[in-house]
Amino acid sequence: MNKELAIDMLAAVKKPARYTGGEFGSIFKEEAEVRIALAFPDVYEVGMSYLGFKILYHLVNKMEGIAAERAYAPWIDMEQLMRERNIVLTTLETKKALCECDLVGFTLQYELSYTNILNMLDLGGVSVLAAERGDEEPFVVVGGPCVFNPEPLADVIDFAILGEGEEALPEVLTCYRNWKREGKPGGRQEFLHRAVQIPGVYVPSFYNVTYNEDFTIQAVTPNTPDAPATVTKRVVADLNKVDFPTAPVVPFGEIVHDRIMLEMFRGCSRGCRFCHAGMVYRPVRERRPEVLRELAHKQVDNTGYEEISLVSLSTADYSCLGPFLDTMIADFKDRKVSVSLPSLRIDAFSVDVAKKVQAVRKSGLTFAPEAGSQRMRDVINKGVTEEDLLHAVSAAFANGWKKVKLYFMIGLPGETDEDVLAIAQLAKKVQWKFKEITGKGGCQVTISASSFVPKPYTAFQWAPQDTLEEIRRKQGLLIEATRVKNITFQYHDGKTSIMEGIFARGDRRLGKALYLAWQRGQRFDGWADVFDFERWQQALQDCGLEPGFYNHRVRGDHEVFPWEHLQPAVNRAFLASEYKKAKQGLLTADCRQGRCNGCGVCQRLGVPVIDWSGRAYDASKEKGFAPLAEKMAGGDNQSYSAATQRPGLPKEGGEAE
Repeated sequence: MNKELAIDMLAAVKKPARYTGGEFGSIFKEEAEVRIALAFPDVYEVGMSYLGFKILYHLVNKMEGIAAERAYAPWIDMEQLMRERNIVLTTLETKKALCECDLVGFTLQYELSYTNILNMLDLGGVSVLAAERGDEEPFVVVGGPCVFNPEPLADVIDFAILGEGEEALPEVLTCYRNWKREGKPGGRQEFLHRAVQIPGVYVPSFYNVTYNEDFTIQAVTPNTPDAPATVTKRVVADLNKVDFPTAPVVPFGEIVHDRIMLEMFRGCSRGCRFCHAGMVYRPVRERRPEVLRELAHKQVDNTGYEEISLVSLSTADYSCLGPFLDTMIADFKDRKVSVSLPSLRIDAFSVDVAKKVQAVRKSGLTFAPEAGSQRMRDVINKGVTEEDLLHAVSAAFANGWKKVKLYFMIGLPGETDEDVLAIAQLAKKVQWKFKEITGKGGCQVTISASSFVPKPYTAFQWAPQDTLEEIRRKQGLLIEATRVKNITFQYHDGKTSIMEGIFARGDRRLGKALYLAWQRGQRFDGWADVFDFERWQQALQDCGLEPGFYNHRVRGDHEVFPWEHLQPAVNRAFLASEYKKAKQGLLTADCRQGRCNGCGVCQRLGVPVIDWSGRAYDASKEKGFAPLAEKMAGGDNQSYSAATQRPGLPKEGGEAE
């Protein structure tokens, strides 16, 4: 594309900075033996906020002769111009078309981004269907949280990497480089046969799926000796020993999370029964405070950002958060760099933390009770009470806050109308608590209620999802119940939740509907102003698929799921036990606060749960956390191994041996 044409196109679209490249911190490798396009299936502002690509971009570009470049989905206006003028989608760094790269890697963050994957491949000159790709076309690889059920994309992708990519992706790229140096013997199939032998790599074409008469899965079996019967995720045992980007790309324009993102730890052991991330990212592994401090200083020096966000699935659970936060605030106070947390735990300690990070300006507090009634909070194993919330907001109001945002879900398994209305009642109690503390009104409470979507590898993977009619009825209940001054109710159209649910637990048969919907114009399905529910319903119908089969039926106790050959190492018996306990309203304690609950992850992966407050996890139901060995306290976690401390696997029923 010549310069004049580029300027003409940029002048005709919204937010042209999405497409220019050349940002501070970009890495250019004109000459590279292997080139991978890290392609995010959404717009630049969303993709540039994704920490995973920042990490992989940094790590891959440190490899000799291998380049990682970035590509994002062009918005509707730019796509129209590109198709009118036959302009291909290129990377931002060297302007290589996607079809000129050796590999194109997508992250599966959200099921409703799948049509964008097809669209980006087509715009980049890559055959959309894997079976139609020639020997000179790039391999399409996917990763991310949704990779634990990539079956709806089985016709599109060449292979997937399960779990964390810091070690796995360099191994795949090295394998590809060796194959390329040999002259690519045996064509595409030969490389796939080599790649599938790397732990964590899944090649859908190497597996056959058979169905029962009722269209449930009968079996998923390898069709080649090279492919394992099950593929287990990759996990980084010690986050302190892997490189973390300290000079990330700094965008020209504003992005969704326009700040430094400092990853405190990975995994979560709280065990919320609806939470997919909380299961597939286990075990918990913390970075040492001194490592985090060094990373923070380098990023501030290299980027010029004035905010550091401490990120993880549950940042308030970091074992050294209090003293670490004090250190960070002291370190950066004179440099006018603030420290922020994305979410707070519902307790007084969180308010104390908020006082520290919002010392200058109290912008409001956000809590996530998830359910309005205590019964439902017990069902989902949230582990907090109404008293906890009211105590937290009381502390907040006493310290000057008067804005609170509360996150909830509706449509949870076993929910009644009383449980739904309890959301509004809880918001009113928060307002009353403000008046009790301050003696005046004016407390602003915002309720955000999303629609529950059952996910694979959660206790609710067997549960039905509410119908669209039921979602709207429950939303109507809350609309009426929250017609109160200074209470704002926010919710999303349930149609997107229905489609998310279909693809979250879908099988390979959905691939035809996905392809057909894309051909008919579907893209950016996560954007309400673009999403077309009726077009999706027609595509499913035309492919002979019943939407209710995927998200409105109760799955059988012994039903084979489409994703079970892809393992995050969570024991199915443990999940079944949790589902049973949910129906009984029974709680399961956080294993980091007591004994092992038998999820199986620590034992199967041989990776210990470690924090840095002076404790290490002994994966046995008798011991739970125990004092660290002297060497361990010095920062060498190689002195402790859950695999040697606890070799046994959980028995059926979820309890450890």
